[in-house]
Amino acid sequence: MLLVDRVLDYVPGEKVVARKNVSVNEAFFQGHFPGNPVMPGVLIVEAMAQAGAIALLTVPDFKGKTAYFGGMNRVKFRQMVKPGDSLTLEVTLDKIRGNAGLGHGEAYVDGKKVCSGDLTFMIG
Repeated sequence: MLLVDRVLDYVPGEKVVARKNVSVNEAFFQGHFPGNPVMPGVLIVEAMAQAGAIALLTVPDFKGKTAYFGGMNRVKFRQMVKPGDSLTLEVTLDKIRGNAGLGHGEAYVDGKKVCSGDLTFMIG
């Protein structure tokens, strides 16, 4: 499931800013949270992971490879994401070691932080 609608800005191998426009028609809203549709936290994390994979795949040595999300630590959720929200995803790579990327990500709605954490990626 692709969760990044567009890349707004990036610095190859360093940082990506991306956008996810959350629609009520998203498959993950169907049958979940009746009367109070919210984007599941695991999908907010996955959206950040996809943005981070874009940052890692802009490294010339990784061109044509596949990036895998390895995990996220110190995750903090601060606000619900609802249909109609525009989710801004900012992921910065702090280190690249061999085929692994380590970084941190933050997600915002209307300038308010909704989620943050440390991310790990692998290249296959």
